[in-house]
Amino acid sequence: MLHDSFGRQFAYLRLSITEVCNFSCQYCLPNGYRKKAGPGFLRVDEIARLVRAFADLGTWKVRITGGEPSVRKDFIPIIETVAATPGVRRLATTTNGYRLKENAHIWRAAGLDAINVSIDSLRADVFHKVTGHDRLAAVQGGVEACLEAGYEAVKINAVLLKGVNDQDLDLFLDYVKTRPVSLRFIELMRTGDNADYFARYHVPARVVSDVLERGGWVRKTRDAGAGPAVEYVHADYAGSIGLIAPYSKDFCKSCNRLRTSAMGKLHLCLFAEMGMDLRPFLQDDAQINKLKEFLLKSLKTKKISHFLNDKITGGNHRFADIGG
Repeated sequence: MLHDSFGRQFAYLRLSITEVCNFSCQYCLPNGYRKKAGPGFLRVDEIARLVRAFADLGTWKVRITGGEPSVRKDFIPIIETVAATPGVRRLATTTNGYRLKENAHIWRAAGLDAINVSIDSLRADVFHKVTGHDRLAAVQGGVEACLEAGYEAVKINAVLLKGVNDQDLDLFLDYVKTRPVSLRFIELMRTGDNADYFARYHVPARVVSDVLERGGWVRKTRDAGAGPAVEYVHADYAGSIGLIAPYSKDFCKSCNRLRTSAMGKLHLCLFAEMGMDLRPFLQDDAQINKLKEFLLKSLKTKKISHFLNDKITGGNHRFADIGG
């Protein structure tokens, strides 16, 4: 199994398949996606070899990310390819929900088990302001379609922003009152080019956890293979609330995930200085053993933690580049 020098095992791969996104969220792509020079994104056959190598080394959970993954015309073949990989037991994706309502059942039938939908506000005007799109009702319709389609897990992601959505906790709580979804607040993270935005809008996740605990919400036991969210549940609510707090103490202690970019680079941490190129190992099935050797060797260089609290953000400039 993939493991590092600190005893952490990595059963979870976040697989980016594109840097393109058709939204222009303030905290990620405020000026929209701009194409960069260089090779194209991973082909389906390259993705198949990449996932097979990880699965051979014990990775059983894969999340397809972007950008916005569904902008790829071959998104469904990618789902089918990853889902059919021996050893992959859980396949998820993260989406802005732009095409979700009409595709939720199709993606589920193709092999998708779980889905995360980005909804930063339940107020239409704020949603429009943050994302650049007046599509809140359509995205919410997509969430309902996912519940109808029988996904094993439906989650909603909201980046916590001071003065934008941090005062709307009651709206979010009302939303999960009768819906079996997990709504996760993600603490805004500093990147290489958002210093001013971070200073203006960052709010600690503990602001939400304090309110939840006063309201009788309790922490849920962490599930095997779970992501970094601390989950809260309440007997009177069908849904749950999760908090992803990268600045909290010991956040990296339970790290169980690795990332690959849409260009085929391995990122040992979201805030690592640079990615390691896997693409030379993805051109032929005969290279898979060499790829596995490279992955095992690379894990020995993984650091014990990120260094965000020291204001070191690594080489990550935009989360759309490697899937967040």
